[in-house]
Amino acid sequence: MLDFGTAKISWRGYYPGVLGEIIRLHATYYHEQWGFDISFETQEGKELCEFMARFNPEQDGLWTSVVDGKFAGSVAIDGQLTNTEGARLRWFIVDSALRGMGIGKVLMRKAIEFCRVVGHRRVYLWTFMGLEAARSIYEREGFVLSQEREVIQWGRIIKEQRFDLTP
Repeated sequence: MLDFGTAKISWRGYYPGVLGEIIRLHATYYHEQWGFDISFETQEGKELCEFMARFNPEQDGLWTSVVDGKFAGSVAIDGQLTNTEGARLRWFIVDSALRGMGIGKVLMRKAIEFCRVVGHRRVYLWTFMGLEAARSIYEREGFVLSQEREVIQWGRIIKEQRFDLTP
């Protein structure tokens, strides 16, 4: 059992305004910590909105966390390509001020359990080298590094990494 102290935590899915919160948190974190430019924010916003516009609860999932009334983090499973590439884990993030509370672990477990329940045989995610806290959560859940490649993206040179899981 995780101890959240006196914080009031709720676990939700979609609610009005949460798409903006997910995009805001990604955009500010990755700009401040990694120097990503506006192309990152616009790509994340476009892809998240496209995902929600075609959301199918039989294959797709979105989990969010709210701590003391404030958006705290999210994760999604995009099952659109489950029959070819696998389900894709996306938009996993926890507010920097709230890290270390176990929120990321709970969000990840909810997403992986959903994959098991709906029958996704493979799950994958793309990230990049340097996000060690997230990587430790991925590996603890059984994800294995399967690819690495250097790319110029979002105004930077990064080493993209793909992780795969058979839930």
